[in-house]
Amino acid sequence: MSQNKTFDVIIRCSGVATGKMRNETKIDIVEPFVESHELASDEGLFHGGDATAPPPLTYFVGGFVTCLMTQIRAFAKRLRIGLDHLNVEAEFAWKGITEPGKPYRAEPVGIRLDIEIGSASSDEQLAELVSAAKKGCFVEAIISDRIPVIHRLKTSTGWLDC
Repeated sequence: MSQNKTFDVIIRCSGVATGKMRNETKIDIVEPFVESHELASDEGLFHGGDATAPPPLTYFVGGFVTCLMTQIRAFAKRLRIGLDHLNVEAEFAWKGITEPGKPYRAEPVGIRLDIEIGSASSDEQLAELVSAAKKGCFVEAIISDRIPVIHRLKTSTGWLDC
């Protein structure tokens, strides 16, 4: 019998407010490998910023989509599924709720990921691949219990929910 193995993934981030709404961060991946990155964010005029960098939500959305795409490609190799191309179109939706005299609050509505995979593999194999990738995406693992995440795979006959 094989025994399940675990591994740690640890990422640390230090942030500093440097402008009206600008933030600068240093992100350190410490497990399972060591790597550092610097990212800045800023808001546009809506929040009183100067738009000197992307807004924070763009990093979240881009991180989610690229995490899923990375897992699809990594798991395709493990499942011996050839990929000719991979495209993902995503929509993230929130509602802003305002109450008189209070700051607005954000309420997540949901996330839709439309996935198109060019492959000679069957729709069933590709659906299995997407299912495995969404379970392996660390970003999705953090939020999917709270926010509805819909994965649709484009097939020759239409969209298949995964």
